[in-house]
Amino acid sequence: MGGAAAEETSVLGLAPVAPDRTAAYGEHPDQVADFYLPSRPRGAVRPAPLVLLFHGGAWRAPYDRRHVSPFAAFLAGRGFAVASVEYRRGGADPARAGRWPETFDDIAAAVDTVPGLARELGLPGADPDRVVLTGHSAGGHAVLWAAARHRLPSGTPWHLPSPSPLRGVVALAPIADLTTARALDVCSGAVGELLGEVRGDGDELTARLALADPTALLPTAIPTTIVQGGTDIDVPPAVADAFAAAATRAGQEVRLVRTEGGHFPPIDPTTPVAHTVADEIAHLAGTGPAR
Repeated sequence: MGGAAAEETSVLGLAPVAPDRTAAYGEHPDQVADFYLPSRPRGAVRPAPLVLLFHGGAWRAPYDRRHVSPFAAFLAGRGFAVASVEYRRGGADPARAGRWPETFDDIAAAVDTVPGLARELGLPGADPDRVVLTGHSAGGHAVLWAAARHRLPSGTPWHLPSPSPLRGVVALAPIADLTTARALDVCSGAVGELLGEVRGDGDELTARLALADPTALLPTAIPTTIVQGGTDIDVPPAVADAFAAAATRAGQEVRLVRTEGGHFPPIDPTTPVAHTVADEIAHLAGTGPAR
């Protein structure tokens, strides 16, 4: 078995980990979040930062939050409170990627609502006022986009008048630049499907790209880190590189951490890369050592 296939098998072969609590952030069955409570060091008195985790899977329905549950539990073991977010992906057709605009409705609703849910539920050890977003692949797109909603035109439904009160974003092998990803046919046409691309309707696609592409919404002024595997063939490094270059042009510093391996090690708790991810989250949350 080749390296990329072995990495995927390692992650998807891990047994799902049941959450400590599940709560709905909306009325649709997919609008739920699983909470994993932190393992806190003895004598700790400060509540743990809340990590909102968005899973990947190219926005396709067969891939849900269960495959990142071992990673969510790993982060909880590292002392974070974790909310693993579900959201609407493709519909009845299992090959279909995403829904326009419902996928974006859910990302926005989760970021706006889940920290308050954690507070209402009185989750022990969780600090909903210290939020870091992290997401893998399509979930990496989600968190980069969510951090940029104040850059959307004021008439759009997801617009925020000011940046979300986030400590930062850690995007893992993200589909960060939709134009580059579409040109590279990342995940077999998933970007076009997410945007509801219709053959011959170039103006509509251009309009949607301007609203959905994190690269088009820079700068965000929110601390941002990308963790990218050097041998990733699912979302090639060129996608993250395009986002980082655009951020530089826009005057925003983005930390780009290059790691060994491909697409899946960042969410595989058996790998050293997962520990690198946890360290990056801790740094933005203010619980890690200074660089």
